[in-house]
Amino acid sequence: MVTTSRDVALHAGVSRSTVSEILNGRGGKFAVATREKVEQAARELKYHPSAAARSLVRGTSDLVVALIPNTTFGVNLQDILEKATEELAEHGLTLLLRFSTPSSQMFDRLISTANPRGVLSFMPFSVKEQEIMRSRGVQFIASSPLDSHSGTNYDIGRLQVRHLTERGHRQVAFARLLDARQDVFGDERESGVRDECQAQGLPSPTILKLGVNRDEALAALDSLAPAPVAIACYNDDIATALLSAATIRGRQVPEEIALIGMDNTPISQVVVPRLTTIDYPASEAAHLTVAGFLSAITGDAVEASDLHLALRVVEGETS
Repeated sequence: MVTTSRDVALHAGVSRSTVSEILNGRGGKFAVATREKVEQAARELKYHPSAAARSLVRGTSDLVVALIPNTTFGVNLQDILEKATEELAEHGLTLLLRFSTPSSQMFDRLISTANPRGVLSFMPFSVKEQEIMRSRGVQFIASSPLDSHSGTNYDIGRLQVRHLTERGHRQVAFARLLDARQDVFGDERESGVRDECQAQGLPSPTILKLGVNRDEALAALDSLAPAPVAIACYNDDIATALLSAATIRGRQVPEEIALIGMDNTPISQVVVPRLTTIDYPASEAAHLTVAGFLSAITGDAVEASDLHLALRVVEGETS
């Protein structure tokens, strides 16, 4: 038989309304001993509050919508979403994945239909999206600020250039994805590359745009001057495509063409020569994002300040 709140109330020796208040997150007005007694009874009886009932009481669902960019679903993004799903589940919340869309009407329809507790985004919200969520009283948090000159993606571009210059390279290019739908972090990373080149006294970087495609990689490589150049790449896929093009053209790596990727994907460590790349602490990023979100919807501070998203260069043989 299905365990009900009445069963929990009888087991704990309290009223049904007390059980409802405590298990639906409003137990602050009760004594600690009462809360612990109700929670213990719920665990022993394996009782889980009805999601539908909680939605009626709160006026919101237990859904948390995660807007993800329409880009390559890489290992880092997968790890972040898996970790976020687990941590939110520990707080009785269900993560719903949704590809971001430029249509504000579709976004408004999503918010009004799902009626979520909140929205997470792995790219900055548009002004219109923020207006929609504020008008509907929905909490939201983005993984990086709107300022493109701060945040992790900007730091990635700067770190790539610093590593290349430490290896003696003085001419830098930045290779980003040709398809703007997949290149959601390209502007921030390009800003980082440009600013670090300026800080290092280097010429402005050459900007290459290509897909993970042999012909496009060859064309991008052929557009460069014959002089040695170091390429900071949007991700490991682009770096691998350019590595293949350099091999086809007989360009020596890293003497003539140096490469540094991003994501530390498994493929980056099995190609020959092994790719230099940047590792991103996906689990820590997910924890910080979820902690910030939970703090926003509960008003309680969540311990996460001791975590730092330390980017790390994984040295291979291409830089």
